[in-house]
Amino acid sequence: MKQVISARANGILLHVSSLPSPHGIGDLEHAFEFIDFLAAAGQTYWQVLPLGPTSPIFGSSPYMSFSAFAGNPLFIAPELLYRDGLLDSDDLAAPGFSEYFVEFDKVIPWKERLLAKAWQRFRTAGNRSGFEQFRDSTEWLADHTLFMALKRKFNQKPWYQWPEEVCTANRKSLLVAEAELAESIEYYQFEQYLFFSQWHRMRQYAAEKGVRIIGDLPVYVGLDSVDVWANQNIFELRKKSRLPASVAGVPPDYFSSTGQLWGNPLYRWNTRKGVVKDQLYDWWTRRFATVFSLVDVLRIDHFRGFESYWSVPGNDRTAEHGTWKKGPGLVFFREMEKRLGHLPVIAEDLGMITPEVEKLRDNLGYPGMKILQFAFDGNPANPYLPCNYDPNCVVFTGTHDNDTVLGWYLDPDVPEESKQQFRKAANRQDCPLQAVHRDFIYLAMSSTAVLSILPMQDILGFGNDCRMNMPSTPSGNWVWRCAPRYFSDEISTWLLDQTRFFNRLPEPEPSKPSAGEKK
Repeated sequence: MKQVISARANGILLHVSSLPSPHGIGDLEHAFEFIDFLAAAGQTYWQVLPLGPTSPIFGSSPYMSFSAFAGNPLFIAPELLYRDGLLDSDDLAAPGFSEYFVEFDKVIPWKERLLAKAWQRFRTAGNRSGFEQFRDSTEWLADHTLFMALKRKFNQKPWYQWPEEVCTANRKSLLVAEAELAESIEYYQFEQYLFFSQWHRMRQYAAEKGVRIIGDLPVYVGLDSVDVWANQNIFELRKKSRLPASVAGVPPDYFSSTGQLWGNPLYRWNTRKGVVKDQLYDWWTRRFATVFSLVDVLRIDHFRGFESYWSVPGNDRTAEHGTWKKGPGLVFFREMEKRLGHLPVIAEDLGMITPEVEKLRDNLGYPGMKILQFAFDGNPANPYLPCNYDPNCVVFTGTHDNDTVLGWYLDPDVPEESKQQFRKAANRQDCPLQAVHRDFIYLAMSSTAVLSILPMQDILGFGNDCRMNMPSTPSGNWVWRCAPRYFSDEISTWLLDQTRFFNRLPEPEPSKPSAGEKK
């Protein structure tokens, strides 16, 4: 069985939006500079969050997007548009954005004005051959751009509140809409052309520097998305209202007496044969193919949903009265492998994990995840303690949903016994605050886990004001940015030294014989 991660390695978790940039949000020009930092620090992997378009309607969460296929136009780099002749130098003057957090209410209209200007210049003077090739060869693009044009026409209302003829995706009505909205549709095509063009340039540069990109795929999609609107047959929806008959979530547990009600529509996995199953498998094939065209490895969020999933009646206000239903399991992944070849996947196997989920993960050979912040509960058999790892796993000091390790250590709600166990694991009688993050990094990098991933906030020892997301909190998330001065030579040199010491440097490329040398 081919291993997803073949040798000990290290990487950094930092979303594109958190990169330094004078334009209010990280973009694909400044990704090049971060790749240089990664390479200089001996890092093999860069992990990002989902890359789809975000919306203030959903709190700008990358896990709630209008599309499972499209890229986020906010990541398009103005400098690259200027170099391509689509903007003037004056256009690059940003209106004093914060370098510490994303001000979405300011960034979105500013970026939209730039992209609109670039589009007007492109449509009159640009070389359209690359654009037309992208448009004609990108299968999902027609549905996505029509959906976005219709949302603009109907004042951003969700698709299930549109007029009946377009809500039901009636083909005749859609042809009329395509003609009426042709200019708007072409603009959204241009946005995606720019994103994918810039991303592929950046990814090629990363490959040349020996840096591999880990993407992130949420299992479920949002109800108000092109994925549900254009593929209503593969989701559990009511016929009249088009609202979900059942929705995703997790049952009550130690952390929540009512469970978590996510509200995403569920796939019709229980359709074992026929047209619906074919459509569902075809949609997933296209989804995997598109994501793997952007990244080298893919973290699947809520992997357990493929073994079994919590199904909650669509009208319920809590997740208490759901039921477990069987997911598609091994058969699904074998079919995807048959169609697409080996899938380099990391399984997010956190939370309520059963032996059946572990068996599915292990049969596929996917590495699971270990979170150090979960390790210190006093149980010597805790699977998140480094001494208990199977090497085929990925260890994180924390994820985007966790507090920073310094924030965790200072949190009065974290039991003192947990902090004492952390100090014992790090062989510390006492631990100065300035050393907490590096002791966590020591535990991660020294472990047997084949891959260690460190959030940039933990590398820098930042507190909970730099946390990326606090689940179940509707505002204030996804805004943290890393100022450019923190990507210092000192940090790079320290990280390189640690990576070398723990045998996590990138594997050297096989040497090529020089001219005249025998192979």
